[in-house]
Amino acid sequence: MPEKKTIERAQRQGKAPSTQAGEFVREEMEHIREGKHGARSTKQAIAIGLSKARRAGVKLPPPKSGTVPENTRQQAKRENAGASEGKGRRTSPKRSRATTQALRRESKQPVSKPALARQARTAARRRSTVARSAAAKKAARTRRTARK
Repeated sequence: MPEKKTIERAQRQGKAPSTQAGEFVREEMEHIREGKHGARSTKQAIAIGLSKARRAGVKLPPPKSGTVPENTRQQAKRENAGASEGKGRRTSPKRSRATTQALRRESKQPVSKPALARQARTAARRRSTVARSAAAKKAARTRRTARK
């Protein structure tokens, strides 16, 4: 369950779904650093954050087919559908505890600064020059309007 402050930060007026999801990913990184649980890779940490965002009702599209395994896409679709329906069935305490303990055994290293920088670089490398340039220009534009 995401923290109340994360949901409030994500729901501020005018935030795009990807920006809202970023708040949940940031929260997830903090949890791993605090030792609440771990992750095997930076991608897993990001995926957990996106999953929480979808369950909280952020309108994030499921990943494109071919980029992730098909069962991951199906899970994302279920999370989006579940968010609109409200609360589904609660996870049994035994399963919940097992999941938490399994995550606690994982490393905190994937959310270190170098690991996150490495992940950002590899993700950027997959994008075209035009796409990266457009993102930089949009960032500059939104920065300018935020400062006024």
